[in-house]
Amino acid sequence: MKPTLNGTKFASIDVGNERIKNDILIRLDSTVEKRKKNLSKEIFGTSHTLSLAEAEHIYEAGAEGLLIGGGQFGRVKLSPEAEEYFQERECQVEIYRTPKAIQRWNEVQGDWIGLFHVTC
Repeated sequence: MKPTLNGTKFASIDVGNERIKNDILIRLDSTVEKRKKNLSKEIFGTSHTLSLAEAEHIYEAGAEGLLIGGGQFGRVKLSPEAEEYFQERECQVEIYRTPKAIQRWNEVQGDWIGLFHVTC
């Protein structure tokens, strides 16, 4: 069963009863791990543009979609290469500001991956 997200504030996200103070990735098997944003930061100088390298790390075979919490102000976006990568795998991508993405995560059904940026 996928973890329930209970809220977010600048620089944190509540997963179940735990407050996490970094970006997170939720895998298909419901494990929650720290986002490897350096995979994008090394290429673009920021973690606000998702690189192909990070897309390759995030994607799991069988994923129907990727839900991205793009930050409190919605700054995260896909690079053209990452967008193409997900399209080729028929993996739908939805990006919202993190508070809205949390609501969507708790509603979405099926095999989805979640990536949540907790600052800007």
